[in-house]
Amino acid sequence: MGFHFAGFALTPSAYPANWDWYHNTFLGSGSYVSNTWRPTAAILRVEYRKHPATSHLPETFRSSPNEWYRWEKDLRHNPDIDILLSIDSTSFPLGTGPKQHEIWRGGYYPVVWTNKNYRMIYLNMGHNDIDYEHTYGATNKTLSFTLNNTIQDHLIIDGLLWLGAAR
Repeated sequence: MGFHFAGFALTPSAYPANWDWYHNTFLGSGSYVSNTWRPTAAILRVEYRKHPATSHLPETFRSSPNEWYRWEKDLRHNPDIDILLSIDSTSFPLGTGPKQHEIWRGGYYPVVWTNKNYRMIYLNMGHNDIDYEHTYGATNKTLSFTLNNTIQDHLIIDGLLWLGAAR
């Protein structure tokens, strides 16, 4: 089970050559391309309801705030990947900036998936919102928690149970 930063690398040169397998084969996503900013809640859509990690979830639900990642490869074209959750179109625009490219206006963004060739699950969640302001008076206080969302917590627990289940 990997969360958020487990899939991050700015460029292929930022990780050793043998990490190509990790990003392209294991995760299937290729390299990180961009993200939303600030950490923002999104409406997530369950894409694959038959998976044990998602079978008890509602069709859509509101996530905890998160910095959402965009990937080099479109996971929909990888036959080894089962996309479990994606960002629902009702979430757009997503992010607040200040840079315009940190605000997503539309598109398809998978956020939880498995790879059929490995017993793995990746969850893009995991970046809490913090008072990041670099001006006088910044508190660095945590403003949100990934593990403070009943439905999202259920997804994580069911994912762990699936990972630990006998085949």
